[in-house]
Amino acid sequence: MSMRHAISILVDNKAGVLSRVVGLFSGRGFNIESLSVAPTLDPTKSKMVITTTGNEQVLEQIKKQLNKIINVIKVVDYVDKDYVEREMILVKVKAKEQSRAEVLRIADIFRARVVDVSPASYTLALTGDQGKLKAFIELLTPVGIIDFIRTGTIVMEREMQAKRRSDS
Repeated sequence: MSMRHAISILVDNKAGVLSRVVGLFSGRGFNIESLSVAPTLDPTKSKMVITTTGNEQVLEQIKKQLNKIINVIKVVDYVDKDYVEREMILVKVKAKEQSRAEVLRIADIFRARVVDVSPASYTLALTGDQGKLKAFIELLTPVGIIDFIRTGTIVMEREMQAKRRSDS
């Protein structure tokens, strides 16, 4: 059965590492739906988050092969974990006089921020999970989306309730 996977990969922050990781996915015929990479608190390390869809056996093989890449330190598949997921989207919408109030109302409902204004358009920024961003786009489509861009998915495992209580 094909499932969506968010895979976090901690790597050495060196040239060529991203290429080797992406090459492993493409070599297996897996599409990378989103990719996010940034340095960690330790500037010699970076964390990648790759989202993809596939069956469990092939993904298990990819995870094993990822761990064999020299500069890969740790691989975590969040498919069976409780985690927080976020993306950001910038959406440029038409700002005709008759639709401006509607655009601002939708932005307010979703807690989006207006980050740029021109006589013809508003640019809105929103952070949320995939469902929230999809709903936002669907409501803005009738108003007239000029352009939009999304970041890759980022994920972080949630703390377990019992662990939080014992740390207090």
